[in-house]
Amino acid sequence: MQALLASARRECRFLRASPWDLALATWIPCLILLIVAWMFSSGVPRELPVAVVDLDRSTTSRELIRHLQASPGLTVSEQPATLEQAFSLARALKVYAVVHIPAGTGRDIQRDGSATVLSYFNASYQVAGQAAARDIDSAVQAVSAQLAVTEIALTRGPASVRAAPIAVQTGVLFNSARSYEQFLLGLLFPAILHLAMCVAVVGAFGRELRDATIQTWLRESHDRLVPAVLGKIAPYFVLFTVYGAVSLLWLGAIRGGGLAGGFAWLMLAQALMYLAYAVIALLFVAVSRNMASALSAAGLYAGTSLAFSAATFPLQGASWFTRLWSALLPFTAYLKVQAQQLDMGSSLAVSAWPLTALLLFVLVPGIIGIPLLGRASRDPAAWGRR
Repeated sequence: MQALLASARRECRFLRASPWDLALATWIPCLILLIVAWMFSSGVPRELPVAVVDLDRSTTSRELIRHLQASPGLTVSEQPATLEQAFSLARALKVYAVVHIPAGTGRDIQRDGSATVLSYFNASYQVAGQAAARDIDSAVQAVSAQLAVTEIALTRGPASVRAAPIAVQTGVLFNSARSYEQFLLGLLFPAILHLAMCVAVVGAFGRELRDATIQTWLRESHDRLVPAVLGKIAPYFVLFTVYGAVSLLWLGAIRGGGLAGGFAWLMLAQALMYLAYAVIALLFVAVSRNMASALSAAGLYAGTSLAFSAATFPLQGASWFTRLWSALLPFTAYLKVQAQQLDMGSSLAVSAWPLTALLLFVLVPGIIGIPLLGRASRDPAAWGRR
């Protein structure tokens, strides 16, 4: 314990004397978290611009336009005369979706009991386009239900109104508000923090080799390698675990609907993730014996975590390399625990395997990396390399 505390105190003294190293572990990640939280504070997209091509000019089409405009997620910003003009607006990124009401829609409803309204959305902007398409569908369904009573039943008789043979009733299992803030911040907060943690720890160990001070560090830590390593990691581990706890409270208690599972298991998963990336950073330094190379490796490894975590794109059908790389990332295992405990309310038995995987990510790199670092501390050829 004395060796651990001595190493931790030495690292804290260095951070106090080095403003930019301190910034990397303190105000820079906090500032990024605040900016990201502010960017997605609206929760769900609002007033997405859409274009309506009304070739019917009937009471029915005007009612549909009113429902579209009343939808909080949409605003009818343009009403071009032709479909080609509407598509030009979409190409110019002035609208995310186009609603086409063909001529004779109102007449077809009165005569045949049905008509078709066409909706096109911009899949190049997937989030905005799909959100607009969903709200357009909701508005059309609302008008359809209203017309079933006001038009078809009154003009053709109640017997003419028929329910569809098969109807789909869709329910949202988790994240019932369909909040993009909950989804995106749940990914971005830990992604930002674990990348900053990994880079900061690479710097902490790498500079001891770069500046040829590794022997001094170990001597001040009573020549106890494992406690010295843990002590050097400790300040960063405490700081980033606190940031992670605050981010979880922001997502679950302040902006979300509460934590569906256990906060203690979430904190355990976060702590294991940060510790895993710390010992992986140590491994990069011990293997490369070069701070620049270790920083490059850390940026590649931790920087790709979000893309390969299967949180944005499913792994089914992906290449073997994609699936392997995803399995080799602690971030992937952590996100499983976060989804299960933050949103789904899963039992501990369900989260046991990803928690075990996180523990393995701590033990295996640590068992390999610490002896390699000890070997580098005794090899002057590894010192002073830029």
